[in-house]
Amino acid sequence: MLKVISLLKKKSDIPLEEFRKWALEEHPEKGKKLPGMRQYRMSVVQEDSPDLPYHAVSEFWFDDNEARLAAFATQQGKEAAEDAASHCESRVHLLTEEKVIIE
Repeated sequence: MLKVISLLKKKSDIPLEEFRKWALEEHPEKGKKLPGMRQYRMSVVQEDSPDLPYHAVSEFWFDDNEARLAAFATQQGKEAAEDAASHCESRVHLLTEEKVIIE
């Protein structure tokens, strides 16, 4: 199973509370529509600081990279990507395979 970890840095003109509302309430409504996604999680920092390299982490699970590429090629995927780009100064995507150490 492929896990995509995305590190999100909010745009500097967006207050943290507004970004948190977007990340936890508004954006997930778009993200949940991605076909083939198995799980989806979002975490947002508790406090803002100009020194933070990122403000949120999203986690998506797909069966494989082909399923991820297919999901983001759909209209829903394009809309979710555009929505993220309009709220984030930068995004880093890490394609990983999760290994649970302690559960």
